[in-house]
Amino acid sequence: MARILVKGDDLVVRLSWWEKAAAGRGTVRVLLAAVCRVTVEPDWWRALRGVAQRGVWIPGGLCIGTRGHHVGKDFVAVRPGGPVVCIELWPTAPFSLIAVSVRDDAEVTARWLCRLAPKIDSSTCWRQAISVPEETDHS
Repeated sequence: MARILVKGDDLVVRLSWWEKAAAGRGTVRVLLAAVCRVTVEPDWWRALRGVAQRGVWIPGGLCIGTRGHHVGKDFVAVRPGGPVVCIELWPTAPFSLIAVSVRDDAEVTARWLCRLAPKIDSSTCWRQAISVPEETDHS
């Protein structure tokens, strides 16, 4: 199972060897300063947005890899049966959201990250939805 770590000024999502193979990528690393908001989603499937791009998607079993949407892309490593730590990132980051099922208490992990991230937006404690693209007469 993926682990969330902080190494220096970086937030690191360390994947196991088989998760790396499934996701088609190695460790995920972003600047800790890129973290905008950290929340816990009690229902694992609600952390998934957009469409699957690269990775493995087993309905009801495992979702790991990148998902694309009109705002950008998300990295997810989630499993059913438990809460998910959702890490929203500022627009300059390589991902819009990183969602990870964790072994430890998700609430404790979220509070820990909020204390360490220097640029947290505390205007709301809820994860922000992505906007719906404008419809045109031609769509």
